[in-house]
Amino acid sequence: MPKLLGILRHAKSDWSDGATRDFDRGLNDRGRRGAEVIGDHIREDGQAWQKVVASPAERVKATFETGLPEVQVTYDDRLYLASPDTIFDVVQDHASQSDEEPNAILISGHNPGLYETILELVSPAQENDLFKELLIKFPTGSFAIVECEIDSWSELKKFTGKLVHFTRPRDLDPSLAPGS
Repeated sequence: MPKLLGILRHAKSDWSDGATRDFDRGLNDRGRRGAEVIGDHIREDGQAWQKVVASPAERVKATFETGLPEVQVTYDDRLYLASPDTIFDVVQDHASQSDEEPNAILISGHNPGLYETILELVSPAQENDLFKELLIKFPTGSFAIVECEIDSWSELKKFTGKLVHFTRPRDLDPSLAPGS
């Protein structure tokens, strides 16, 4: 049975306070609306995420508090601005800590690491129209699912996946598109 890796980028952050450290930035109004619509979408999709692991940055926490307040999240400092290798390590570590290895893990954090993780997971033979759309950009609030052809998360590595879902907040609410 393939494993599912959900990837949620935090919603649009608030840059209005230039004195705020990057880690401490929250969401702006568009980000809060984006978090709500992508949260509704994730709930409606119906996938049961057995483990949810996220960056502890304020904008990631606010994305969950606004969009998916019912979800139990484990925050891991390693996911703040993480590289693909670190993301793989985090997924493997959290999967191995469970009594029964989860089949579906959702991670949340930041670009460029999340975007690069998807690019590393999807093999050239598995590139599809969704992947080509994602290649253009993985904007704030985006949600993707990569189906990984592995039996255990310990096997997670480059070219083990196929992108099976990709949605941006603007796909669900056109008023969230840039320049709207």
